[in-house]
Amino acid sequence: MMKKIALIYMGGTFGCVGEPLSPMPADDFIPKLKHVLPLHLDIECFVASIIRDSSACTAPDWLTLIHQIQQLQLQQFQHFVVIHGTDTLSYASAVLAHFIGQSAHVVLTGSQYPLFTVSGDNTREFTDAIDNLNFALESVHTSSVGVYLAFHHHLYHARSALKVHTTELKAFDGIDASLPISSTDAAVIINEHMLEKAEAFSCVSYMWQPIAPALQVANLKAFLQQPPDALILQGFGTGNISINAELLDLFKSLQNKGCAILLSTQVIFGRIDQRYAISEWVQQSGLLVSNCYGHADLYAKCLKMYLQYDSAAEWSAHWND
Repeated sequence: MMKKIALIYMGGTFGCVGEPLSPMPADDFIPKLKHVLPLHLDIECFVASIIRDSSACTAPDWLTLIHQIQQLQLQQFQHFVVIHGTDTLSYASAVLAHFIGQSAHVVLTGSQYPLFTVSGDNTREFTDAIDNLNFALESVHTSSVGVYLAFHHHLYHARSALKVHTTELKAFDGIDASLPISSTDAAVIINEHMLEKAEAFSCVSYMWQPIAPALQVANLKAFLQQPPDALILQGFGTGNISINAELLDLFKSLQNKGCAILLSTQVIFGRIDQRYAISEWVQQSGLLVSNCYGHADLYAKCLKMYLQYDSAAEWSAHWND
């Protein structure tokens, strides 16, 4: 039996019109969207509380979306499809996965091309919008409980999804939804305090470069003036970075100022491997080692830790929970 789907529109290329492209006002877009929805599905359309270009989205925007989903759950909705811009779609997907967990069926999607023509009067002859939407609507019924990203006839676990191409229709990759991954089962109920705290969340990703160690130290010392809540070090390969005593002292100074330092990799797919020589110094330095499926997933986990715990020491205590 088909369940009612809550379709939430959050903007993005999907709903753009004109030249150059700009978002169609939601009040104009939703009635037009209803005309192209499949008739055999029970769908109710909603406008997200915040609609903006996805490149401008930040943590409070996604937490507000999660809050909207949780409020709809109280109205007996359990199946959700979210239309979102592609620029930060992987981040939105990962954040929703960490906070919604296994409490609902959620599928996010978007498009590389708008649904409607420049004038907005008809659907475009060439667009991936309608295919992506229909695939997401079908997938939300057939997939297990959890959060997923649907794009170009592929359904991925939301935590693993990453944007891998700027213009191709197959813009995303990740772990196929049919394969098992570690899950975040417990949902986190979003409240006003979390929304306010998220406004101040500072997360920096520092991609290691093959430069002189002294310059590496000089670059990282800049963070001592105003340390972020999370400093992600993107190493080479399985997380390898060239280390020395001065860097280790710098890491300790940052940690003493409340900065959680995390070791990750700049490689898109694959996880950190501690078989190499980095293992010993990482343990001694107190760095947290990424156990996530990519940079978007790591961002989402850092956000969750930031909202749940008040110190970097608490992050360390609960990182592998």
